[in-house]
Amino acid sequence: MLFLEHSPCLTGGIGAKAENLLVSPSLLSTLGVELVTLQRGGDFTAHEPGQIVGYLHIDLKKRNLSLGDFLRILNQSLVVAVRETWGLRVEENPKAPGLYLAEEPKRKLISEGIYAKSYFTSFGFALNAVNDLKTFSLINPCGAKTEDMTSLLRLGKEKDFPQRRLEFVMSFTQTFLDLLP
Repeated sequence: MLFLEHSPCLTGGIGAKAENLLVSPSLLSTLGVELVTLQRGGDFTAHEPGQIVGYLHIDLKKRNLSLGDFLRILNQSLVVAVRETWGLRVEENPKAPGLYLAEEPKRKLISEGIYAKSYFTSFGFALNAVNDLKTFSLINPCGAKTEDMTSLLRLGKEKDFPQRRLEFVMSFTQTFLDLLP
């Protein structure tokens, strides 16, 4: 598991649709926003400082896990860690990837993009924490509206963020490892 932040960039997965990139690549360059095409699932998403990005590299075959089992464990671990750390309830939307606020099901807090090759996973999730969400205005994130994205900052949950980030990572990691076979 790797947890990190990215400088401003847009990533497009194998399902990225050109109409969901709202500006030209030349404008992105002048804004200092990198455009990266990846072999992960999904459409366009944004990364920027202040997010918690988690990359999970798991050998599914060695653990006798299906990709579906892996995704269920990933989502359950995120749900637990967000609830334990910030007292927020997030849930899946069967029609769209990621995790959304239970109280406001259109508000997306966590984006996900997974790739598996030869039973080995890569990529993972991005939790909008204390980022300003400006980079999301350059795309229709995962084909949705920019306004549907939210962050801990917008929810007033940014207090003691450095400590809370560590609590989140520890909670997520422990839950994820406990759920793995």
